[in-house]
Amino acid sequence: MFDLTQWHLDSKKKPSGAKNAALRRTDKRLAQKGGDFSATKIAVEGKPEKRKTAKALGGNVKVKAHSVKFISVTNPKTKKTFKAEIVSVIENPANRQYARQNIITKNALVKIKIEGKEEKARVTSRPGQSGTVQGILLE
Repeated sequence: MFDLTQWHLDSKKKPSGAKNAALRRTDKRLAQKGGDFSATKIAVEGKPEKRKTAKALGGNVKVKAHSVKFISVTNPKTKKTFKAEIVSVIENPANRQYARQNIITKNALVKIKIEGKEEKARVTSRPGQSGTVQGILLE
């Protein structure tokens, strides 16, 4: 992905080029606008997982996952949670290009490896917002 500059504010000028007095206070809303999309990918073999911290409102800190190897999967029948390795992204309803690029977002369908067997899981967390990947095992 490219790091492109994002403009989150309204233009301070009218189409005629005159200053727009009503939009002069938009600088206060800058903190409420969105940030960059952290395309969470599957970590390359032999490289560690990558996470970055970002400042949030109220002095809080947000952890963004950039590359992950594992997912915490819950089996809905037994109600048990376990750690599994992510093999690939099968489908991503957010964008079909994300599945081809192995980008993980919420509701993505991933292929996981559990005790040597390959299973499917649906991602229920937002890795770019929470820093972790959690999901539900599918039948």
